[in-house]
Amino acid sequence: MIHEATEAILIPSGESKLEIPDGLWTKCPQCREMLYTKELTENLEVCKHCGNHFPIGAHARIASLLDPDSFVEYDASLSPIDTLKFTGAKSYSDQIAKYQEKTGLKDAVVSGLGTIEERKVSLAVMDFSFLGGSMGSVVGEKITRAIERATEEKIPVIVVCASGGARMYEGMLSLMQMAKTSAALARHGEARLPFLSILTNPTMAGVTASFASLGDLIIAEPKAMVGFAGARVIKETTRQELPKGFQTAEFLLDRGLIDMIVARHQLRASIATVLRHLQAGTK
Repeated sequence: MIHEATEAILIPSGESKLEIPDGLWTKCPQCREMLYTKELTENLEVCKHCGNHFPIGAHARIASLLDPDSFVEYDASLSPIDTLKFTGAKSYSDQIAKYQEKTGLKDAVVSGLGTIEERKVSLAVMDFSFLGGSMGSVVGEKITRAIERATEEKIPVIVVCASGGARMYEGMLSLMQMAKTSAALARHGEARLPFLSILTNPTMAGVTASFASLGDLIIAEPKAMVGFAGARVIKETTRQELPKGFQTAEFLLDRGLIDMIVARHQLRASIATVLRHLQAGTK
């Protein structure tokens, strides 16, 4: 987890100096309070003063949602390749290697099976720290497999979304993932099995236009940015003034485009309650 760190501060005291290490404190971008980074992490990356939700890594998210020691990861070895031999200011191969080393992930999603209050679920969690959570072939494949695994096992599937959209390094191959994931969800729906879509900040573009918007129940974290194109692009295209906050979870909830806004600390309990209602009489 990477935070906006304060610079080291040197305080003279005679001939000695007191140095505060980088990364010890994190400034909240919303309320501007200084937060002890260790406490912020222990609080699921939520500001204790204003409730601002910082980004959270995939493994930390999984730990916050599932029963302890219940998660079994699948498809962990899948890694993207540069099929199109993309060249530009930075090559795709170099970017893959850079972010794999930086995050410790193979790609921008972690998926597997686990339980929530002893109810078995298939879970896929996107991680924005890997190339902006962009959806390429591996991300689309892992999410599709998570859905198909849930269909086969007759259990709910939950996808936690955090993405800037399709991965343009992969061109049309990335856009095809929109259809592939949506088709898998159609088959899951035909089996009358639940799909819960969890929208976090941000959920944008091709992910919003595909599986993120197809949940039987769509839950968002507070103030999550959810949309397709960016505000500037929409304004320049439509040549209209846009409503304030039109891409926030609160704006979308008021207009019926999402079903619930749930703070991170209550998310596990809320999902468990929903699953009890949707799976009455099963376990």
